[in-house]
Amino acid sequence: MTKELYIFSGLGADERVFQLINFFEFSPTFIKWIPPMKDESIESYASRILYQINSPNPILIGLSFGGIMAIEVGKLIKTEKVVIIASAKEKSEIPLYFRLMGKLGLLDLFPISFLKNYNFITSWFFGAKKESERILLKQILKDTDAFFLKWALAKVINWKNKNKLNNIFHLHGTHDRILPIKFVKSDYHIENGGHFMTLSHSDEISKILNKALKIVD
Repeated sequence: MTKELYIFSGLGADERVFQLINFFEFSPTFIKWIPPMKDESIESYASRILYQINSPNPILIGLSFGGIMAIEVGKLIKTEKVVIIASAKEKSEIPLYFRLMGKLGLLDLFPISFLKNYNFITSWFFGAKKESERILLKQILKDTDAFFLKWALAKVINWKNKNKLNNIFHLHGTHDRILPIKFVKSDYHIENGGHFMTLSHSDEISKILNKALKIVD
């Protein structure tokens, strides 16, 4: 029987960041981001997107912010496995300088136009090296809803999670500049992988996912 995969894309992104991933015999459903309510908690948001999951004991896969949301959803329902890519499992894996930004409210100092602006610094942080990757990153930033972007960034840097799920499989790139690998404990390292590695290292990630999912109990 085909296993149901529910995919949580990155912050403001959609299935385009997974366009080169081969899910083999698995059937992926991409979770659609919905508008957050004003001052909504990440726990409340997770409960509101649950309606998109209609399979019992599903497998959840999340990229970056999507990994955090997959964990939050995984707290609410029984899951077969939760796979996170270029993400964090708990508060301690979010770099201290980001957490300090959240504590001091510094995110409010950055205008939305700055956060949505694509430039060489953005490209460097995400590890977008190829022209096709840079074009897609620019388009994703352009398409991202400004309110959702700022809300989600605030949720990441203020994330309080300390309790890991016991069925998480974590892939992380050794060259991730947004969530540096020195802060996380991953199950598998993608050599030279950055935050955009579902595109840059799609073949390797596809093979790892296929192997990891096939051995799910």
